[in-house]
Amino acid sequence: MKKEIDKLAWLYIQDGKLLSARSKDKLLFYIPGGKREAGESDEQALTREIKEEISVDLMPNSIQYAKTFKAQADGKNNDTVVKLTCYFADFQGELCPDAEIEEIGFIDYQDKHLCSLGTIKVMDWLKSKGLLH
Repeated sequence: MKKEIDKLAWLYIQDGKLLSARSKDKLLFYIPGGKREAGESDEQALTREIKEEISVDLMPNSIQYAKTFKAQADGKNNDTVVKLTCYFADFQGELCPDAEIEEIGFIDYQDKHLCSLGTIKVMDWLKSKGLLH
């Protein structure tokens, strides 16, 4: 039986590039977000995680479900998959790495090799929708 890591992810695109984050001591970029805590809705958990990781406030009325993806989890053995439930949302504040995040940046499709497998799956979908360059 495969183990599943259940994560929420925020899709924010600017100029055809996807906002991505890299944790301290990690090589690959991933889509900002994280895991829900007990009793949290997707929107509450995503808003809290984004505030912790990159210091901005998601605007609750703008949060829209995009799609859910599954991929091999980075740094885990083959019996672990990550499930990314992705949302689009607007924000207020200034994007700034915080907590365990070392670096944030906008990654274009040509640079997807810098990203986690789950992020690459999402980027392929966004590209197919004409959202990434």
